[in-house]
Amino acid sequence: MSSDKQTGTPEFRVIDAFDAPHFGQILKLRLVSGRTPSLREIKGSRFKAMSPDGQEATVRVVAFSMIGGKTSQARFARTGRVDVVAMGENGAPSVSLRWILTGPA
Repeated sequence: MSSDKQTGTPEFRVIDAFDAPHFGQILKLRLVSGRTPSLREIKGSRFKAMSPDGQEATVRVVAFSMIGGKTSQARFARTGRVDVVAMGENGAPSVSLRWILTGPA
């Protein structure tokens, strides 16, 4: 994914989601629109999550998953993909495939 003149709030599609071993969920995300945020912006940030049927939740990224290898800004900028460990806030439902995450906020 090229970073040429991308503007707007980043929007990610969940392409895979499963429970993390100790807490939260591992979400595999693909940037579908907006600017490419830095990894520093993503970690610790909150995202608005929306399901295909309109259900909303807020999730917080607590770490990057190492399942696909070490996360780097160069690879994220090139592929538009990042794997994160996220936790729902205030009893939020589990995020699943095809949800859209908007942020970081």
